Amino acid sequence: MAGHSQFKNIMYRKGAQDKKRAKVFTKLIRELKTAARSGLPDPAANPRLRAAVIAARSANMPKDTVERAIKRGAGGEGQENYEEVRYEGYGPGGIAVIVEALTDNRNRSASEVRAAFTKSGGNLGESNSVSFMFDHVGEIVYPAAAATPDAMFEAAVEAGADNVESDADGHRTMCAPDDLNAVCDALEKALGPATSAKLVWKPKSLTAVEGEMAESLIRLLETLEDNDDVQNVYANFDMTDEAMARLSA
Repeated sequence: MAGHSQFKNIMYRKGAQDKKRAKVFTKLIRELKTAARSGLPDPAANPRLRAAVIAARSANMPKDTVERAIKRGAGGEGQENYEEVRYEGYGPGGIAVIVEALTDNRNRSASEVRAAFTKSGGNLGESNSVSFMFDHVGEIVYPAAAATPDAMFEAAVEAGADNVESDADGHRTMCAPDDLNAVCDALEKALGPATSAKLVWKPKSLTAVEGEMAESLIRLLETLEDNDDVQNVYANFDMTDEAMARLSA
């Protein structure tokens, strides 16, 4: 590791969230509605909806906004019919990138994502062209203050998790995708609500980037994150904290 935590590299999020509050809420509402429409409108019985509610809570979304989105999704209100699409490709320096999107127009989304890759000097690949470099896992995140590393490890073992990574940024518990809801339930009983609980693409290894390559990569990730259809972006890069702060300013 080149001085930058793996967690920060797993799912890239640009800073200055306050400036992007409206866009963040729009994406969260889209996920809440889709999750409620795809299963029961009860977070306790719908793991995807539960993850969306936790994400909304972490973003300080008002409770009535969350409830309204769930109600609209469960009731089938509105004309939106979002499809889940995953794009895979290589960014600058051969960095593997996975993009998860919810879109009502696959052609538009594919065109915009492809243009972002091309402009950055990368290229959009076929399905499963880079996913073999990642593990698809359930990830449950707690702040560092929630428990000591040892206590977190013990709680995770009791909950049936596969692994725990603890550092100054917090605790990340990994589990099999199908076990996410059960592990989350057990940890919540022991430690209280998690900061986030969702399925993620975790890189099997990281590639260091610096200089112009790092600048081009950050521009690509920012462009993808700014796309309304894009929900999550994952990349297997490693960058120093100083470089990340400078390029994300």
